[in-house]
Amino acid sequence: MKNKNTKRTVFDNARKRRFGKRFFIALFSVSVICCFAVGGTVAWLVDQTEPIKNTFTYGDINITLSETDTGDNDGDLNTNEYIMVPGEAVAKDPVVTVQAGSESNWLFVQLNKSANFDDFMTYDIADGWILLDGEENVYYQEVTKLSEEQQFGVIKDNIVTVKEDVTKQMLNSLTEETLPTLTITAFAVQRANIESASDAWALVE
Repeated sequence: MKNKNTKRTVFDNARKRRFGKRFFIALFSVSVICCFAVGGTVAWLVDQTEPIKNTFTYGDINITLSETDTGDNDGDLNTNEYIMVPGEAVAKDPVVTVQAGSESNWLFVQLNKSANFDDFMTYDIADGWILLDGEENVYYQEVTKLSEEQQFGVIKDNIVTVKEDVTKQMLNSLTEETLPTLTITAFAVQRANIESASDAWALVE
């Protein structure tokens, strides 16, 4: 009887252990599932700003040089012919235009005279132009960026004068190749990061 009871007790204990293991495994599985279920529904705090788009465009400088056409019928607005009469003032109105929105710049005009120009003609530079150090025929102004165009006359009072001591013989001796000429060219160089007019002109050269 004692053996039977002992065997039953051993059997019962073994069955309880098996049941306990199964229960623990089942409980652990349920716990894992619950953890995944809970983890999948957690509302994490997330925020986001509006994007800021940085666009880098560019500045520019645009200039023109123009003057009244003399009607010399050559079909070229960039070349004009004038009649020289001793002592007479000749209208000549070159204008440099800095177009609207152009960046602040060093503005230059270069006046190239033929070798014999000073024998026949004279003129003065318009107000506002400064002779560039070390140059004889290059003048500059500092131009500040504006929303509207800016114009700068080149010749004072828009007049070139034929010298009074020019003679008929001097005029008659001229050929097509030796007629006195005055050639004007305008340049503009950004002012940003360029400290002086001389530095800017070095870039032109």
